[in-house]
Amino acid sequence: MSSITIRPIRPEDRPLIAPLITRQWGADFVVAHGEKFFPAELDGFLALDDGQWVGLVTYRIAGGDCEIVTVDSLIPGRGIGKALLEAVKAVATRRNCRRIWLITTNDNLFALRFYQVNGFELVRINRRAVEAAREIKPSIPLRGDSGIPIRDEIELEYPLQPAGGQS
Repeated sequence: MSSITIRPIRPEDRPLIAPLITRQWGADFVVAHGEKFFPAELDGFLALDDGQWVGLVTYRIAGGDCEIVTVDSLIPGRGIGKALLEAVKAVATRRNCRRIWLITTNDNLFALRFYQVNGFELVRINRRAVEAAREIKPSIPLRGDSGIPIRDEIELEYPLQPAGGQS
């Protein structure tokens, strides 16, 4: 079994990110908390296996916080998602971020489990936020893969500094 390597996104990678995001997310952009994001324009990391892309994470740092915008592991069960999270944690720590946070939807049971297993905490439910997101991205389905209606955004966070920002 080959090993997975993680490296920052390079300028020459950017033209290939939009097609990957379109395959994974149904468009070259994603919507969270009422904002439209183009992952191909964001900072992030690629996971590679023998030079082949097997994962991607994108993020942005603003206001002392690091927001993960997308996480895509293309081969389940290999630790790719965890390795991508660790890369973002390292950057956020170096940049003195207070926390890493992200949004997922109420139907995304796999993501909710994955993030909590990796130390993220549920901090907020934005009820019916997906209705507003559909105004920006009408292709968001009404139901998820497990048949659960997609309607709420759930915010999770990974604290990097104790409450109050003291370290």
